[in-house]
Amino acid sequence: MKKRILATLLSVAMVATLFVGCGNSSGTTEEKKADDTKTEDTADAKDDAAKTEDTAKAGEKYGIVLKTLSSEFWQSMQKGIEDKAAELGVEVEVLGANSEDDVEGQVNVFETMIQSGEYVGFAVAPLSDANLVNTVAEANAEGYLVANIDEKINADTLAAQNGSVVSFVTTDNKIVGNTAGDYIASLLKSGDEVAIIEGKAGAVSGEDRKAGCQESFEKAGLTVVDSQPADWDKTKAYDLATNLISKNENLKAIYCCNDTMAMGAQEAVENSGKDIIVVGTDGNSDAIASVKAGKLTATIAQDPGQVGARSLELLVQAHKNGEKPGEKDMIDERIDPILVTETEN
Repeated sequence: MKKRILATLLSVAMVATLFVGCGNSSGTTEEKKADDTKTEDTADAKDDAAKTEDTAKAGEKYGIVLKTLSSEFWQSMQKGIEDKAAELGVEVEVLGANSEDDVEGQVNVFETMIQSGEYVGFAVAPLSDANLVNTVAEANAEGYLVANIDEKINADTLAAQNGSVVSFVTTDNKIVGNTAGDYIASLLKSGDEVAIIEGKAGAVSGEDRKAGCQESFEKAGLTVVDSQPADWDKTKAYDLATNLISKNENLKAIYCCNDTMAMGAQEAVENSGKDIIVVGTDGNSDAIASVKAGKLTATIAQDPGQVGARSLELLVQAHKNGEKPGEKDMIDERIDPILVTETEN
């Protein structure tokens, strides 16, 4: 009897163990399925996150509107901007007007960019202090941040349109003019006659250069016989310089507010056969080559690449910080010029 009971108990125990074993086996399979599902979901989530991040990066495109891309100065700025964009991991598209007289064309370029919806922010170098005021205000109204490069937008006019810019980066153009005027004065004596060939009338950068140079001339006791605009144009500067030389037989020096005009003025001086100092502005390669050749006396070099790069950098920072138009005070930065002479280049 005891043997039967023991045998029965052993059988029950074995059956119970079998059922428990089957139960554990079934549970392990379900857990594996659940784990596999979780793994797939996690992988999908990571893929989605990566796609979202890539899409965000691809969509982080900035629109840059320069004065023009037809001159070395603005091409250098374009390269500085594009190099900085690569460094920051963002995309840029750099456009410009057909020329530095194409005021309406620059407005159209900017408006088209705004309406496209392809960009997250803009940086602009206006042709004058007023021509892009309405367009900047329009961009702000659409929620876009705008950075101001090189030529300062009239702050009062912009504010009246409820517009704002996050930053303004430029060369200190008054110091550019001071540097040119001081250098010319160091080569002359008090009472000597000098002249200034200005940029485009109303362009703030040119007006500042003229004012700085004139201030230095007057401080040195030089006589400014004339100061007229040549619209940044070589041919116009050549004609103006030719007239200045013919009307002022004792003219000793001409300061030009950019290198393009300086090259025209230098040509006029060479054709006159006179020994007249010509100093330009920007540090373009042809101007520097002329200085090295002993023709152009000097150029006041700027660093347009750095100006453009810094402008983009400040714009990207503001965008990444989630700033809204007009939320913070404008950042104002100046980059100093460099005097380039035959012995200093």
